[in-house]
Amino acid sequence: MPELPEVETVRRGLLPAMEGARIEQAVLNRPDLRWPLPERMAERLEGATVERLRRRSKYILADLDTGESLLIHLGMSGRMLVSGVMLGGFHLDHPAPQKHDHVVLHMSGGGRVTFNDARRFGAMDLVRTDREAAHWLLAGLGPEPLGNMFDESYLIEKLRGRATPIKAALLDQRIIAGLGNIYVSEVLFRAGIDPRRQAGRISAKRVAALVPVIRTVLLEAIEAGGSSLRDHRQADGELGYFQHAFRVYDREDEPCVTCGTAIRRIVQSGRSSFFCPSCQK
Repeated sequence: MPELPEVETVRRGLLPAMEGARIEQAVLNRPDLRWPLPERMAERLEGATVERLRRRSKYILADLDTGESLLIHLGMSGRMLVSGVMLGGFHLDHPAPQKHDHVVLHMSGGGRVTFNDARRFGAMDLVRTDREAAHWLLAGLGPEPLGNMFDESYLIEKLRGRATPIKAALLDQRIIAGLGNIYVSEVLFRAGIDPRRQAGRISAKRVAALVPVIRTVLLEAIEAGGSSLRDHRQADGELGYFQHAFRVYDREDEPCVTCGTAIRRIVQSGRSSFFCPSCQK
């Protein structure tokens, strides 16, 4: 599933077509994605202006001048593709319709935004903007790792006394919103922490040092357009390339970039964890 850097990359790619533009036509080619689309979705979208395009955790939120926000979840295979506008210095022509183009938004100014999802694990919903914190997908989420509410004292307090492995604690969306398996593996390598260590038994000094590492890894990944391992594409259809900078993730048995020891892979809570047994303690 796309993680924070991939979703943020898509959000930035959507800005030229969506923010400040009016939705002139909303075409729904099916009544559902992972879950049913909201009632009268096309009617509620058409004529609305997108005042702001935001990201919350792994979700994109388009705030409309109607007082509602369009919530977009890419899921495992969803793609938001932009055409008809200038993006990255290039004008993107409208492509021919594709089989899995489920929702198409025709924007003022000639832009088109298409939600394509071959496996339909993604989702869309409309929620009142002033009540979004209570939405079942957003309720209980922790602070954004790139926001001001996430700092050293916060993380120290949240991890104090926890018996769960540090890998699981950092993946807990109630503690930090948006972190996923790929980037937690990379963060723990750079911090020199074994993913199996109990979160509550790591010193406050080492926990505090995780905060700038988390931010650095995420910002580097966003700059690289995210990681394209399976289905992720940027809004212009291009691949991200942060996967070429992985130091441990998906590098089982390859030499550690620091010490040369073979990278190990273990399974934690059904997910692969990659780490260097020499560098991470």
